[in-house]
Amino acid sequence: MTMPTLYHCRDARSFRVLWMLEELGIAYRLENLPFPPRDKAPAFLADNPLGTVPLLVDGAVRMTESAAICHYLATTYGDGHLARGPGDAGYPAYLDALFFGEATLTFSQTLVLRYALFEPEARRQPQVAEDYRRWYLGRLIGLESLLERDGGHVAGAAFSAADISVGYALMLADMLRLDPGSDRISAYWGRLRTRPAFLRAKAAQQAENGA
Repeated sequence: MTMPTLYHCRDARSFRVLWMLEELGIAYRLENLPFPPRDKAPAFLADNPLGTVPLLVDGAVRMTESAAICHYLATTYGDGHLARGPGDAGYPAYLDALFFGEATLTFSQTLVLRYALFEPEARRQPQVAEDYRRWYLGRLIGLESLLERDGGHVAGAAFSAADISVGYALMLADMLRLDPGSDRISAYWGRLRTRPAFLRAKAAQQAENGA
């Protein structure tokens, strides 16, 4: 097999993939980029015309969606033990949670980031940022219901790529100082952020940034 290469910005969505690589314990190459790469690393546009991270290159494979890449890595390199497959009773819940982390939770957070922090001051929109902050907090009821179903993870008793998808959204919420919503969610996030692979991923990106 080839060695996967991850194009990454510190604490961006590509962190999901970095965390997944560390969970799987496989060799990989990390290419760190300044954020946002479409503006600060224009040569990267030759690799990914969108100018976004993540970009995973694995031989002929090129992928740019963080949740999809996590599933790909689990099924390609992890014998599926961090995924669920058709025929598994947890498969529908796994897929739902995998995409819930990105499409429902992270989507709203990116609008808070953009309109509260990233735009030049004259273009910031405090009302938009506040509206989507509230939108995010309202959607945490969905995460609460996922955690109520089974034994401590979003797709059953065992940790999976779906927890990485949701866990990244909780990491971003921490950075934005957004309320975790409940003691159950706080405890869940506490378990995720102390996983050895999560800590290795944090250390790996710090090393790549020269920290």
